[in-house]
Amino acid sequence: MYALVPDDPVFFAKFQSLEEPLLRHLYRLHSAGLESDDERILSDAYDGWVQVLLKLPLWSRWHSEEASADPAPAERCTMHSVRGDQLTSLYPIELTAVDLGHLAACLDLFVEADKVWRPVPEQACAEPPDREESLTDVFRRVMEVLLLPPPPGLLGALRPVVPQGSVVSVTLLAEQETEYRRFCEEIVTILSSGDTFAYCSHRAMYL
Repeated sequence: MYALVPDDPVFFAKFQSLEEPLLRHLYRLHSAGLESDDERILSDAYDGWVQVLLKLPLWSRWHSEEASADPAPAERCTMHSVRGDQLTSLYPIELTAVDLGHLAACLDLFVEADKVWRPVPEQACAEPPDREESLTDVFRRVMEVLLLPPPPGLLGALRPVVPQGSVVSVTLLAEQETEYRRFCEEIVTILSSGDTFAYCSHRAMYL
């Protein structure tokens, strides 16, 4: 399946923040010396996370810049509105059902762990002090963006021009721009809802 991912540092930061807790949980299970379903789920999820990471536009550019003092041009697509204003770019990336399934299974695992560790009021200290309180929420938001169905017209306009080591410019038609605005509003809502300042700051990237 294809997903449209934004050239958006908010999304990339949330996605990248999953690496450390995934590895730490996996290390704890591996150190216990007992093979378990949880360890397999985490291992598969980390593999899936890496496969998605390698396809993200920000990762591709940063990796290209770090790999050589004179790197080849990283793939980049600049998008413009009907009026010619530059827009935050969206990139079509192909994701496998296997990788998404592994990530979804890991999210389910963390959700169940949240239920186990959620303390009743009189046991408020029962929660492990080093547990990441926002991990499940961040994971859920990232997955919702990856699974957000791309508008057919917008996806159709972008797929044929995915750049290969070059910069490509795309000017959207009016109908495509309308789809773009609605789609990006959904992305901002998924990633930044619940924090008014973060939401307004994030939304400003797409205006």
